[in-house]
Amino acid sequence: MKLDLTIDRVEAFAVALPTLRSFGVSGGSVAVAGRPSTRVLVKVSADGLCGWGEATPIPAWTYETAESIFSTITRYLAPAITGQPAWRFDGISRIFDRTINRGFSIGAPLAKSAVDVALHDLVGRALGVPLGVLWGQRRHEEVELAWIVSGQTPAEVAECVAEGVENGYRAFKVKIGLHDERTDVGVVRAVREAAPEAPLWVDANQAYTVDQAVRIANNISEFDVFAFEQPLPANDVVGQRRLRTASPLPVALDESLRHPSDLATFVKLDAVDVAVAKVQRSGGLTLSRRLCQLAEDCGVRLLGSGLTDSDVGLAASLHLFSAHGIAGPADLNGRQFIASPYASGITVANGRAQVPTGPGLGVEVDEAAVQALSVEL
Repeated sequence: MKLDLTIDRVEAFAVALPTLRSFGVSGGSVAVAGRPSTRVLVKVSADGLCGWGEATPIPAWTYETAESIFSTITRYLAPAITGQPAWRFDGISRIFDRTINRGFSIGAPLAKSAVDVALHDLVGRALGVPLGVLWGQRRHEEVELAWIVSGQTPAEVAECVAEGVENGYRAFKVKIGLHDERTDVGVVRAVREAAPEAPLWVDANQAYTVDQAVRIANNISEFDVFAFEQPLPANDVVGQRRLRTASPLPVALDESLRHPSDLATFVKLDAVDVAVAKVQRSGGLTLSRRLCQLAEDCGVRLLGSGLTDSDVGLAASLHLFSAHGIAGPADLNGRQFIASPYASGITVANGRAQVPTGPGLGVEVDEAAVQALSVEL
């Protein structure tokens, strides 16, 4: 790699992808079958090479929209890093923080993540090595995936589990917080009855108060749930400490961990059992690697998740999880809900995804297909 691998151009493309199934979380709808799902792709070019990244706007999950991601990248982040060496991941992360400041949260993490991932892809391609070789960390070659259950009734849940089993999946993640407490418990019960031996965890996406979360945890503990993910609002630090003390289930944090310093706070307060690694939530691979290493150093268990990514984002997560020994089951559910016809290079079979071996992300992006799927915002 030439040390003067200088960023020439940063481009963003809003693309409309086919939606395969409907999907909801406690905050609202994530995907609706029959309606296109929008993603923002980023292409970073330097010295005749390019790399790709992806942002997944989900307003039901966080505040960034397709429009805000696109404008943040094209009007703010791109001008700030043009002319910078592409390999200066840490330095560019600091430029991002000065350009769109953190405030109480990390500050536009989805937009920053798309550019950061594209830079990693670019540098890996320049060196001719996959990201695990670039980092010197590649602990396993595949990641087990979980089938996502987001049903309204026990009958719908059983049907969803059966579909997952038919597709080769042996682990399940259940979205709760969509109903009243009794119905939520009934949904978890229905999953356990439909898959008696499967690894199972639940995700409330910030739906509960502390008292509600304690009741839910006690009521679902009999179903051999291995993690209770993000029951409380992300900034309820005091409540999280109370919950961890009272819950019979290990409590996992997702939306609470925007930045590695957030994890440090929860560790100091003895208020976290499991840290969820999620590339886009943490602003890209640079900060995600720091968060994962901190969790490992502090003895906090890691669990892997994504944001209904297309295969570009899926590849980034697979490399991160491989580097830090997260063999799954992981919530990398993009293939379950959307198609990504512009990308190739990832093999998923029988509920397992192979970590790519090609240079950079190991995904080939068909730019003509990206242009064909592009939409005006």
